[in-house]
Amino acid sequence: MRSAVLFLVFNRPVTTQQVFEAIAAARPPRLYVAADGPRAGRPGETELCAEVRRIATAVDWPCEVRTLFREENLGCRRAVSGGINWFFEQEEEGIIIEDDVLPVPSFFDYCDELLERYRTDERVGTICGTNLTSNPVDPQASYTFSRYSSVWGWASWRRVWHHYDVEMKSWPEWRDSGGLAKLFSHDHRVADYFRFYFNQTIEHGVNTWDYQLSFLCLRLGLLNAVPVRNQIGNLGVGIAGAHSTEGAAVPAFILDAPPLLLDFPLRHPPVVAQDLALDDLVDQHVHHMPPSFFWKRRLRSIPVLGSLLGRGWDLMKGRTH
Repeated sequence: MRSAVLFLVFNRPVTTQQVFEAIAAARPPRLYVAADGPRAGRPGETELCAEVRRIATAVDWPCEVRTLFREENLGCRRAVSGGINWFFEQEEEGIIIEDDVLPVPSFFDYCDELLERYRTDERVGTICGTNLTSNPVDPQASYTFSRYSSVWGWASWRRVWHHYDVEMKSWPEWRDSGGLAKLFSHDHRVADYFRFYFNQTIEHGVNTWDYQLSFLCLRLGLLNAVPVRNQIGNLGVGIAGAHSTEGAAVPAFILDAPPLLLDFPLRHPPVVAQDLALDDLVDQHVHHMPPSFFWKRRLRSIPVLGSLLGRGWDLMKGRTH
């Protein structure tokens, strides 16, 4: 393995141990560990964070380890984006893994090869480990390209992250000038989906860092490599998970996408072009939310109503810390 790995951790020793073992099996030459600090008023969390940091740095192979351990809790938005900033300040490219996404062994070789292949290709924004479609396909190529990024195990380059802005300051102008509407002129429901969540992001209605990356890719027209077989098992699906909190219901077709090994040598697609069929499927299952969904989400932001509405109404990308 050639690429450096950034491991983003917080307070879950069990999932951290599982993911670390997958990283250790790949034996990256450089491991960066970024950890958010414990939250005030949470008994036992200081000890949990300390245990996670011990697990995530227990390297027993030839490897350079660098750490960014926060003393105070920054929350998901600042801790994760800041950790990735720190990573790309030192690396031109690399793999990013959170503590609740479990990659299969072929994920690392897949990222390694594509990081090199598309290093200078300005059309490609990220390399995704996740394929959300439930039925594995076996086309002529080992991966395809989507306009949508996925951060459940991914890789990218400094040349892309350089454009990232956690505050999304260019979103209002792009939105108001019709950029989003033009991009999704064929399907207003997808435009409505991103408009809602991008607005929520700049208003700090969601404590997240990844919609900002989605915005970056859409605004710049970047394509994202997606493996034909899912490479990531999501340990964060559940009440305690970082990727499905606040009652977050992950669509059923995602839960039915088991990770499978890729075959090597990889078969590269003949052209770098958007896979319309894949993106149509993601639109149908993720972005075609009924209008009532958005109102229910707004109601959930009111503490009393949110508790009454329960865990059936939900975001795909909630966060806990």
